Amino acid sequence: MRTLFITGTDTGVGKTHVATILLRELAASGFRTGAFKAACSGAIVTEANPPRWDDIDRLAAALTVRVDDDVICPQRYLAPLAPPLAARCEGRTVDISAIDRGLTAWHLHCEALIVEGAGGWFCPQTDTQTFADWAARWKMPVLIVARRGLGTINHTLLTIVAIRARRLPIAGIILNQTASDDDDDSVGSNAAEIEARSGVPVLGEILCNRTELQQGGRTVRMNWWSLMSELGN
Repeated sequence: MRTLFITGTDTGVGKTHVATILLRELAASGFRTGAFKAACSGAIVTEANPPRWDDIDRLAAALTVRVDDDVICPQRYLAPLAPPLAARCEGRTVDISAIDRGLTAWHLHCEALIVEGAGGWFCPQTDTQTFADWAARWKMPVLIVARRGLGTINHTLLTIVAIRARRLPIAGIILNQTASDDDDDSVGSNAAEIEARSGVPVLGEILCNRTELQQGGRTVRMNWWSLMSELGN
């Protein structure tokens, strides 16, 4: 099984959206896929229905097999806070052993596992560790999702430095358009600046609500399996 850990430069940059694109493209290429989110907080709560988590629903919809929420995400919390803080609101603590067991369980059921973090690289995962600690312990290669607008050079370079400090391979960067940026002059140069200053390839950009990866205005298709195999884990 090959894994790829998707992190973001911040919360709300589009990690789940990118994860679903990868899952569908890998499945279309004939690979058995799995999706795993180590912890999720911020539920949709209504009086008529049990709590739902949008990220989990979207990941589940991108899989070719039907699985329970526990299989995709063994630790789920109601409050829109970092997992250990959300857990504390419910009188709970994050069970890292349950997360590890959930990750290991996928080894028997898929060839390509897309693992999604929460928030950014240093988002707290438990009371004592971050998602960066967990990803490093499992030695997972990392794909960075960043906003494509003004400010993304700084955020992305900081994330790259932090990942390299953990000695993890970086698959590349995807710039995701999270809002209209027609008046943002930086979008035309951000990718080239990030590549030149980091040596990490920008694999492409995704425009608002689209599922196509673009480079220079043209749609491209990545061979995700080959990339994951090259990085190993």
